[in-house]
Amino acid sequence: MSEATNIDAAALRKRLYWHSRRGMWELDLLLIPFLEHCYDGLEAGDQAAYRALIEGEDQDLFAWLMQREPAPPSFRRIVTLIQAHAENADNDPRRPI
Repeated sequence: MSEATNIDAAALRKRLYWHSRRGMWELDLLLIPFLEHCYDGLEAGDQAAYRALIEGEDQDLFAWLMQREPAPPSFRRIVTLIQAHAENADNDPRRPI
């Protein structure tokens, strides 16, 4: 990778991190660990879906991620991946048991 590519990747990561920080603690607990642990391993389509998802409104994200409402078809896969990551007790070594 060139230095410009590394800088672009670092800038994108910082932007994603700050967009993943929401006004709701519950969303922070779901989105930030998913970004840190899973985002880099996602396929390009899933990464694009995540980027589009975090542009949404907090109340919509909360309803979808807490399974109070079904996510729109374009977000169902990424929402399912985030939920699966959150339900996995082994996803964060700092997580209390």
